[in-house]
Amino acid sequence: MSTGREGGVSRRSFLKGAGVAAAAVAGAGALAGCASGESGAASGDWMPANWDYECDLLVIGYGGAGMWASLIGADECGQEVLVLEKAPVEGGGNSRINNGEWTIVEEDEKERFKEYIKAFTHGKTPEPMIEAWVNECARNTEYADKYGMTYEVSEVALAGAIPEYYFLDDNAYEGSCKLSSVDGFGMLSFHELDAKREELGVQVLFDCHDERLIQNPDTKEIVGAYATIGSEEKAVKARKGVIMTCGGFEFNEELKNEYLKCYPFKFEGWRFNTGDGIKMVEDVGAKLWHMDMVISMYSMWTRDPEYDFSILYSMPGFSYFNVNRLGKRYVNENSMGSPHNGWHTLLHFDDSIDDYDRIPSWCIFDQSCFDAGKMSTSQGDSFECGNFASDLPDELRDWDGWSQDNLAELERGWILKGDTLEELGQKIKEFDHWMDVDTLRATFDEYQGFCEAGKDTRFDRSEKTLVALDGGPYYAISIYPGSCSTLGGPMKNENAQVLDTQRNPIPRLYAAGCFGNFQSHSYGITGGNNAENQVWGRIAARHAAGLEAWDAKK
Repeated sequence: MSTGREGGVSRRSFLKGAGVAAAAVAGAGALAGCASGESGAASGDWMPANWDYECDLLVIGYGGAGMWASLIGADECGQEVLVLEKAPVEGGGNSRINNGEWTIVEEDEKERFKEYIKAFTHGKTPEPMIEAWVNECARNTEYADKYGMTYEVSEVALAGAIPEYYFLDDNAYEGSCKLSSVDGFGMLSFHELDAKREELGVQVLFDCHDERLIQNPDTKEIVGAYATIGSEEKAVKARKGVIMTCGGFEFNEELKNEYLKCYPFKFEGWRFNTGDGIKMVEDVGAKLWHMDMVISMYSMWTRDPEYDFSILYSMPGFSYFNVNRLGKRYVNENSMGSPHNGWHTLLHFDDSIDDYDRIPSWCIFDQSCFDAGKMSTSQGDSFECGNFASDLPDELRDWDGWSQDNLAELERGWILKGDTLEELGQKIKEFDHWMDVDTLRATFDEYQGFCEAGKDTRFDRSEKTLVALDGGPYYAISIYPGSCSTLGGPMKNENAQVLDTQRNPIPRLYAAGCFGNFQSHSYGITGGNNAENQVWGRIAARHAAGLEAWDAKK
């Protein structure tokens, strides 16, 4: 029996061929039939001379949004779906390697949750989209049950009450949504839904990159796409629509530097998310939105070019404190913001250095803290998620995770060490000349005094966490904004249709997931990324399936 998986080359040849410009795509789809032949355009004509593949719905991206779009398109709507995926094998995107939780809105809470979205988006998200999102989100458990997903309903998020900003308008929104709890995280959900995709016969083509949308110059309809599969460009005909579920641009330094509020900004997720879809939609006249939006906190960035991603850190003891680039404490280290928006803590601009003085920050700790346990326990051990989830195949996993004794990371230079505080300060200064070693010493002495007195008079850190550092040696790791995903992409409407610069739909073009997330001021919906995949993936598939095929007009 065919598994519906085709394409793929070795990881080395894939990375060499794809490069930075490779299209960040993932999805599931059924092959409607193909006619081999030249895929280039006929002379003087915009239409390909021949179609290599044909389908009703073309899904570009096999993450969570692509998964839902392909399932609904094939199963509920009876369409032939084809999916293009950038990764060399399997796919899954960030949805596969996250916590797997998704938002649950119950019928009797729909109106209150709509008001909550208006409140936390500060009026930046159009009301028709809010209406569509909440109404479809209320069906999440219905569809989870339909497709045999394993989950439990939780009243509380990992970090506390839900939704994220429940306290707005005098605590008007506490408990207005619930959360799925998935024992097995996104990896389990991916395998469960992927089995349904296979059962439906939806086909996924892998190692697809450098896509270009094919647009009728007269009607502006999107009729398909060119895609390089391995090393050969193919033309793919989409009779009804193209649904773009390309994910974010977490691993595109140029786009991050251009659009995000601060830089550098690092992520620990799906390295195939390089924002390739941004150029694709711009080339056909799309308007972008929410390009400065991210779901993220603060994390370690090693600055190691061979491991160029964020690592969520967790100090195993309390004998540590954080400082900015100048050597000053600036926050209660145990209350640096929420898991989804904690990066806001680092957004402080200091005109005396003409830069963000908390990027990077430095966590200073002692030998007892170093010896207390591994410093990256928020993933890998307790959560099977991130770019080193053990269930990922070798072609997709970036590394094998943090060592148990921290020694490998010390040897790699990810952790700095100095026999004295001054020596450590000088090593930091070699990386960032703004570090003032005398200020660092004064900060150290003040922190030690707080520990002795049992009172942090500067930032009110809890007495039980005020543990003095020992006599050395001392260590440091660098802290940057980063963790989960960007949220920007093409603007869409309540039908998931991509809009042009005049805010009119580009015919037959859709977007879902983190490729243009509808959250607009902050990330405020716990489980919202996976819910975004479900909601707009389903809406896009239904709307596109309801169209008349463009080639039926002939």
